[in-house]
Amino acid sequence: MSAFWSAWVWAITLAVILGCTWLLLATRKGEQYKETTEETVGHAFDGIEEYDNPLPGWWFQMFIGTVIFGIVYLGLYGLANVKGFYGWSSVGQYEEEMAHAEEVYKPVFAKYAAMSIEDLQGQPEGLKMGQRMFANNCSLCHGTTGTGAHGFPNLTDNDWLYGGSHDAIKQTIAAGRTGAMPPWGAVLGEEGVRDVTSYVMSLSGKEHDAEGAARGQQQFQALCTACHGQNGEGLQALGAPNLTDDVWLYGSSFEKVSHTIRVGRNGVMPAHKDLLSDDKIHLITAYVVSLSDK
Repeated sequence: MSAFWSAWVWAITLAVILGCTWLLLATRKGEQYKETTEETVGHAFDGIEEYDNPLPGWWFQMFIGTVIFGIVYLGLYGLANVKGFYGWSSVGQYEEEMAHAEEVYKPVFAKYAAMSIEDLQGQPEGLKMGQRMFANNCSLCHGTTGTGAHGFPNLTDNDWLYGGSHDAIKQTIAAGRTGAMPPWGAVLGEEGVRDVTSYVMSLSGKEHDAEGAARGQQQFQALCTACHGQNGEGLQALGAPNLTDDVWLYGSSFEKVSHTIRVGRNGVMPAHKDLLSDDKIHLITAYVVSLSDK
């Protein structure tokens, strides 16, 4: 936190404490009656009148106690960039807890890190650990069960953009992936987009315009084979999907396929090597493998 924002937080905090103290004392001083009275405040609500009694002493003392507690707390624990008497900070506590967890769980992770991905498939407890870490780090995009969503791959089948080997999956989790489909709308024109879409639909046996597909084949060969191959079966080295099966990352309707061709797509799988240790990535890899091996 910058010095400015640290000072800003301190100013607001002290203003609140001083404001509450002033309000308490001013209210106490302004009370007309110091003892219990039969006098009312002079107005009624649905026939109910309120006595003009002073704030009970214990209640007033409780409020004063909270103010004192706040001041003592700030002195002991500090606020923003200013440390208190104990030298405590949320960052320091986090680091201490992480170090403790590392010490406690390091042998457990080391045990599973020594096993191969194949051997881990027979370790229910290890897979449960991988599942929990998957839920914390991966489920937002791939879903809690790994079935994916629009634009996010399904991890429970055997279709892999970058390869389904254990090493390839681990590399994807650790280093991330960046996929880019360039837009061809300006090159093809709208009619050309429809023709190429028809040809792409024909590759997977979907309903299509035969005449448009015939025209689109030539344009596909000129523009798309560098990534998707001559037969449209894709290239895992580039993350270019197979267009001949029935697995579609962004939908298989004519409109969605033509939209992909027209404006392109950009997909990013974030790298986790700086967030998770190698041992944790190893367990997540084992869990992801288990999803498609069922």
